[in-house]
Amino acid sequence: MNPPPSTQPVDISVVIACYMEEGHLADSVQQLTATLEAMGRPYELIFIEDKSKDRTADVIRQLVQGHANRRAVFHEQNVGRGGTVTEGFLLAKGRIVGFLDIDLEVHCKFLPSVIAAIDQGADGATAYRNYAVGWRPTALLRHVLSSGYRKLFGWCFDVPFKDPETGFKFFRRDRITDVVVQTRDKAWFWDSEIMILAHQAGLKLVEVPCRFERRADKKSTVRVFRDVWRYLVAIRAFRKRQRDERRDAAKAARPGA
Repeated sequence: MNPPPSTQPVDISVVIACYMEEGHLADSVQQLTATLEAMGRPYELIFIEDKSKDRTADVIRQLVQGHANRRAVFHEQNVGRGGTVTEGFLLAKGRIVGFLDIDLEVHCKFLPSVIAAIDQGADGATAYRNYAVGWRPTALLRHVLSSGYRKLFGWCFDVPFKDPETGFKFFRRDRITDVVVQTRDKAWFWDSEIMILAHQAGLKLVEVPCRFERRADKKSTVRVFRDVWRYLVAIRAFRKRQRDERRDAAKAARPGA
């Protein structure tokens, strides 16, 4: 049985989207908790378990037991990364809400720098990944494709971001909630979608340089060529949606419409 929730206002809500994280989840949460405790600010952890095929759900049940500032939601079917993070954002109580990939390939030690950017006046701050690639063929391939996606993103969208798809994003909750509910993508394009929509809504966003190190002990759930294709389809769908919305808005603004 968990202790009663604290009456102290939550300052930072961290959403932890979980899919097939059994092997490293407990250790990563320990490191994240140590970082948050050292920051000395009231926080909560929100686990969203997305119907993993391993024992991730069991690990989460153990991690939330006995902690008033930890909550968990367990999906009955797989929703996808974007839908999972959106759900966590809408459950959050903190003044600042965000998420980080719990494999910690961008380590939680960078969290104080990201939060500091918000304290200094930004509406949101995200990690700008500096890569330590290594020489494994799969890591090199993913690095090349990620770099290619950044160039494609810059060509398709007029926004000033170098690394929109990073899995390490934090925002003022009062500024991001109205943006989050506008997102449509349930998968990996959500990371880019939230940045585009936030920029278009006038939020002040900054990118904080952070080291990215690919874990050798983690089997990725990303399928490179499948997910590249899905990214391309998602970009096309998003661009069409925005064109349609602009057209409909123009029609509605015409006299006599």
